[in-house]
Amino acid sequence: MKGYERLEAWKKAHEFALLVYKNTGGFPSHEQFGLTSQLRRAALSVPTNIVEGQASSSKREFLNFLNISNRSLVEAEYLLEVCRNLKYLSEDRYSELDKLRAHAGGLLNGLIGSIRRKL
Repeated sequence: MKGYERLEAWKKAHEFALLVYKNTGGFPSHEQFGLTSQLRRAALSVPTNIVEGQASSSKREFLNFLNISNRSLVEAEYLLEVCRNLKYLSEDRYSELDKLRAHAGGLLNGLIGSIRRKL
C-alpha cells in the first residue's frame, strides 16, 4: 500500500474526484472546455495535492500541499453550486456530491490540524 492510501482524507478526496467525473460526463458539450473541465480539475486537484504533499520531505511542505488541496475543495464547492443553479446537476446528484465533498473537507481539515500541531 502506498503511503497516501492510508490517509482517510485522500480516500474520500479520491472518491469525490471519481464521483465528479462520473456526474459531469452528461454536461452540455459546450461546457466541455469550460465548467466541466474546471470542476474536474478542481476535484482532481484535491487528492493529487494530498499525494504530492505526502511525498514531501518536511511537515511544513506537506502542510502547504494540504492547504492547496483545501482551496481546490472550496473551489469545487462553488462550482457544484453553479452546476446545480444551471440545472446541470439534479438536487439529488448535487446533494450526494456536496455531502461527499463536505466529508472529505472535514477529514482534510483534521489532517491539516494534526500536521499544524506537530510544527
